[in-house]
Amino acid sequence: MDNNKEKFLSRLKRNQLLLPITALIVMLIVNVIITPNFFKVSINNGVLYGFIIDILNRSCELIILAVGMTLVVASSRGTDISVGAVMAVSGAIIVRLLGGSYDGYAMFPALAIFIGLLGGVACGAFNGLLVARFNIQPMVATLILFTAGRGIAQLISSDPVKHATGVILYVRQESFKWIGGFIPGCVIPTPIFIVIAFVLLTQLFLKKTAFSTYIQTVGINPKAGRLVGINSVLVVFCCYLFCGLSSGVAGLIASSRIYSSDANNIGLNLEMDAILAVALGGNSLGGGKFNMAGSIIGAITIQALTTSLYAIGVSADQLPIYKAVVVILIVLFQSPAFAKYRAMAALKIKNQKSGVSGGVK
Repeated sequence: MDNNKEKFLSRLKRNQLLLPITALIVMLIVNVIITPNFFKVSINNGVLYGFIIDILNRSCELIILAVGMTLVVASSRGTDISVGAVMAVSGAIIVRLLGGSYDGYAMFPALAIFIGLLGGVACGAFNGLLVARFNIQPMVATLILFTAGRGIAQLISSDPVKHATGVILYVRQESFKWIGGFIPGCVIPTPIFIVIAFVLLTQLFLKKTAFSTYIQTVGINPKAGRLVGINSVLVVFCCYLFCGLSSGVAGLIASSRIYSSDANNIGLNLEMDAILAVALGGNSLGGGKFNMAGSIIGAITIQALTTSLYAIGVSADQLPIYKAVVVILIVLFQSPAFAKYRAMAALKIKNQKSGVSGGVK
């Protein structure tokens, strides 16, 4: 019986979802303590209302970014710090194409959205080219769009009449709000449906093709991948393309929430949250094996953390400090030195138990 228990605990410890699920449970407990009616869900004005619904709704952009970031980290062993700026670029393109008239859409919405997402893919292609083809360190390569991306979004949002850049463009069409809000007659927020569809399509592609294996092989050892016939450059490039697409989808939702293009604030600091979601999901930032479910749970946990920090009076300017502490703790927890320490501690406890058992016998 004890042997079976030890085997179960051993499998549980090795489970990659243990860390993200534990962190999510802790955050939910903290939120319940802070807000006793945390899990209360009601219908107000024809839509679902409650803290838990708000967390799921507000975490949608982060979940989509975390999915793209997971593939980038796994394949290139680096992070894409430009995802927030790419969100702003895609949002600016979509709103610019839609917002030419207050009486109606200036362009067919589906076409405008497609072009906006294509802009995100183009940004991903630029990052992927630098990382995959020119072997530039991922953080350095994506630093270019991290710095220039919002400037590009401001140029797209310029007003040629007033000769002003960085103005906020508006879309005064109710149907555009449905993407980031609620479809009439539906009580569930639309972004939740978008996230479910995005994640399912991504998982379906990874399961039905060998691309997931390619990503993990390239992330673990790109030279070995090339020796077995895997085009490492193409794999990494495609992961950055997908990350650009995910940023575009997140930018679409973000711009729809405020039915406008705010180049300075859309996606601001979300790159850090996306990286944190991947790490919190139990994925190694050193690349290789990845778990998409862990990143999704990590994204929801971060939004729950944000909600609890707001509840205790932490300002938006102070949030990155607390999140940085969480990042440090996660990185330390995943470090080889800490893993060695845990292994030694577990071995010591096992030896002590064996000694006690031997003494009793």
